Amino acid sequence: MSILYIGNKLSQYGYSPSGVETLSEKLGEFLPVRSISNKKSKIFRIADMIWSMIRNINTYEIVLIDTFSGRAFYYAIICSLLSIAFKKKYILILRGGDLPRIIRLKRTISTLIFNFSHYNIVPSLYLKNHCNSINVKSKYIPNFIEIKKYRFKKRNLCEPLLLWVRSFHEAYNPQMAIFVLKELKKTYPTAKLCMVGPDKDGSLNVCNRLAIELGLEESVKFTGFLDKSKWIDLSEDYDIFINTTNFDNQPVSVTEIMSLGLPIVSTNAGGLKYFHKDGWDALIVKKNDVQAMVEKITIILNEPKIVTRLTINARTKAESFDWDLIKRSWQHILK
Repeated sequence: MSILYIGNKLSQYGYSPSGVETLSEKLGEFLPVRSISNKKSKIFRIADMIWSMIRNINTYEIVLIDTFSGRAFYYAIICSLLSIAFKKKYILILRGGDLPRIIRLKRTISTLIFNFSHYNIVPSLYLKNHCNSINVKSKYIPNFIEIKKYRFKKRNLCEPLLLWVRSFHEAYNPQMAIFVLKELKKTYPTAKLCMVGPDKDGSLNVCNRLAIELGLEESVKFTGFLDKSKWIDLSEDYDIFINTTNFDNQPVSVTEIMSLGLPIVSTNAGGLKYFHKDGWDALIVKKNDVQAMVEKITIILNEPKIVTRLTINARTKAESFDWDLIKRSWQHILK
């Protein structure tokens, strides 16, 4: 059996590798996989997806479709309808943290493509619970990492050195990290913040200007996009990871941080409140609550025993998402 995997392959343009790029490589260990599309233009990308489905119709048996929220949701709709028309089995992989809202807005077409799909794969319990609430069958297969690539650094006494890793987009609320640093420096003047990730909607420039306006230009480092090995090396120079997002699913970046030994302070957006256990493997605050995040960071700076508990439990959880374990679920549904 061969697979056509449809998604956004944009890492060559400076974006973080997406599911279609990472998962297709791993699925290729036991099945032939062709993945598309790497066209930068949205119009050209959907055209490439459609043409590839038509041109290769006799060379694949099943279609995998990464399903995001926002305008990318239309890719999933079009490719699902083509699969139905071509009588091809297809599997939707639900990835967008804002998908529940999009599904509510487009309930009819969403129900249609979900009900016709061979499987609806959800990488978070958050999305699984939502699918259950609208009577859509789904199977939970979490995102994976390769745990051997992540060095665990034991941390007890932490310094006010903050790390933020994500694409710069308003959904991930990167400006909150700047405001958190501003408040933290009132008590810890030596506090620093490093923000790693590519710009997606102009938010990087906004954050840069904000840092200057608040007099923090010497305390904030913007690296832009870094490949995985480089930001993993960089992480050893920092002691606390902050996640400021307003919308999320079960991001790979957070699982990666859990494996590295940085204590996490995160908002409770979307799937994160299902993924983390507050006080066990992370400290959780409400969305956009700057003061609460500063208070949680202060706890980490003053309570070594809490740091040990958070980081060891987080690493143990991260190990459960190793590819050698997750691949069994994919082998089961594909073979």
